[in-house]
Amino acid sequence: MPGCRRKMFFDEHNPPHFHAIYGGDEALIEIHTLTVFAGHLPPRALGLVIEWATLHRSELLDDWDCAQRQQALAKIEPLQ
Repeated sequence: MPGCRRKMFFDEHNPPHFHAIYGGDEALIEIHTLTVFAGHLPPRALGLVIEWATLHRSELLDDWDCAQRQQALAKIEPLQ
């Protein structure tokens, strides 16, 4: 999704999640349920992020596990 960044950090807390950043907005999205538990994104941006995360949930969980072990994260393809 153009203009939207997704990040995951090595020193994160549970639940497994990623940060979605669009413009000046940021949301933390829980990987298992794909729900926003902190922050906010505009509805259209959030819909595209959830669509992308649905397609790549197993890769996100693999990256979360790597991050918890302080290992390099794999690149996940953007939404086409």
